[in-house]
Amino acid sequence: MMMLNQRLTAVSKYITGDVLADIGSDHAYLPIYAIENKLCTSAIAGEVVKGPFQAAVDNVKKYSMQNRIDVKLGNGLNVLETSNHVDTITICGMGGPLIAEILQNGKEKLMNQPRLALQSNIQTSALRRTLMQLDYHIVNEEILEEKGHIYEIVIAEYGYKALNDIELKFGPILMHSNASLFQKKWNRELEALKNIRSHLDQQKHQSRLEEINREIKLIQEVLS
Repeated sequence: MMMLNQRLTAVSKYITGDVLADIGSDHAYLPIYAIENKLCTSAIAGEVVKGPFQAAVDNVKKYSMQNRIDVKLGNGLNVLETSNHVDTITICGMGGPLIAEILQNGKEKLMNQPRLALQSNIQTSALRRTLMQLDYHIVNEEILEEKGHIYEIVIAEYGYKALNDIELKFGPILMHSNASLFQKKWNRELEALKNIRSHLDQQKHQSRLEEINREIKLIQEVLS
């Protein structure tokens, strides 16, 4: 039986429909787990790097799922055919800007309007902005900590909904959740900004200082 780490287990709860596409699938852990637990009936595991691609192929074989999981070598959503009729796309373990780029570059593969389950390591705001540009709206968000790192999960479905700058930065759902991890994440961010500020020269870095002060003020407002 496939065991998943905390992050991927959290993402797996949002898989819907028959066909899953896991992009940047690493060892194909998520597709194998999803099929074992009847979260989908078949999957495509996409991987751009040869090593993890081979590991995914080997793993799929080890779990005898060659007829259920199609492991493909390719960049981002290029591994999908328009005829695949994917119900859920998962992209996990990357920075927000990279996930955003993958979605933007492969937007013609979203014609089927699949649910997007995305787990971002950093800068989730870039990802939220891209979802809005692609006419997707956020239906759920989670924040979790694993091995000292704080991660965000964003679940989006097709249909446009405008977000303001504060919602893009903090998350339209997370900012109202009052989760202690949300507080922890942004308090960390606050300390980092104050630390940068203390090393800047008033004269030389005036505009950067103004920007940091604005950022600090915004975080303090949201946290209070």
